[in-house]
Amino acid sequence: MNADLLARFHGVIPAGGVGTRLWPLSRASAPKFLHDLTGSGSTLIRATYDRLVPLAGERIMVVTGRAHRGAVVSQLPELCDEDLVLEPEPRDSAAAIGLAAAILYRRDPSIIMGSFAADQVIEPVEVFQAALSEAIHTAATGKIVTIGIHPTHPSTGFGYIQTGEPLQVPNAPSARGVVQFVEKPDEDTARKYLASGGFLWNAGMFVAPVSLMLEHLEANEPALHAGLMKIADAWETGQREEVMREVWADLPKTAIDYAVAEPAAAAGDVAVIPGVFNWDDVGDFAAIGRLNKASADQGIINLGGESVRVYADSATGVVYSDRPRVVALVGIEDVVVVDTADALLVTTKEHAQKVKQTVEQLKADGATEVL
Repeated sequence: MNADLLARFHGVIPAGGVGTRLWPLSRASAPKFLHDLTGSGSTLIRATYDRLVPLAGERIMVVTGRAHRGAVVSQLPELCDEDLVLEPEPRDSAAAIGLAAAILYRRDPSIIMGSFAADQVIEPVEVFQAALSEAIHTAATGKIVTIGIHPTHPSTGFGYIQTGEPLQVPNAPSARGVVQFVEKPDEDTARKYLASGGFLWNAGMFVAPVSLMLEHLEANEPALHAGLMKIADAWETGQREEVMREVWADLPKTAIDYAVAEPAAAAGDVAVIPGVFNWDDVGDFAAIGRLNKASADQGIINLGGESVRVYADSATGVVYSDRPRVVALVGIEDVVVVDTADALLVTTKEHAQKVKQTVEQLKADGATEVL
């Protein structure tokens, strides 16, 4: 890649969301991106950071909640204060990614940013980095670029990207136009998308000139844009905290897809690079089952490490415990057991998506101390 172009690239890692389908392992105080859920020895946010380093170097910004400052700094000790953006409260992805764009724009309007969520699992890393290189080259032509994922099944849990014609971008042979972003479909529609071959999963990966991101944000969410620029103006001054307190709570809450991506696609300003790497957003305990290699002897994935003794007899599944005690499973298949000091979850991989409903009920019942 051209050295001047590479020097313009900055990585952004939005690290938000609780991951309610992974409760009680993932909590508001310790969301899923702070955990090693793949058995790799690396937490999800650490792995995300390391994937970006070969292209971004130390030019990486993290946007996360104030409550997670200590954990993020512990896991990413090389992150400097100016590149750690702490949200007083969640205001959705448009505010998080938009603020990163605004701060970077104030540093240098020619910066190209790449936004990648902290809680995704991607491999092989080299294939992802090749797609990111194509995305950077395409963004440099004046496009907001998303990296779409080749669907492996007719998922109803993801939004889709309808791809258009090849764009003939030098050094980005797979770049294509985007016809539209499509909301999460029903199963019949998802099957049609898969059969057509012209649709990719929307994984929320965006690479774009910060100036173009902000141009579309201003056109579609002027109040949000104005507030973020005010914060950005104060970011590297002594007024940062004061202005953040003054502005943040009143910012409109909306997703980056609605505020920027969808209207930009309608204007012809969005391109897509098909990602041919393996991708998983670790959405539930069934995903953890897919991503970890079960013991050949036991068929059990032990997320608690060596301190947790798991014994299985004709049983398979996923076990997590934060206490050093024996967990014995007998005659049960695809079980999920999550044992913490204040909550015990027992379910199956088949019903893993329903954990979110349990969290919603606990919240409705006022049991927020365990969330």
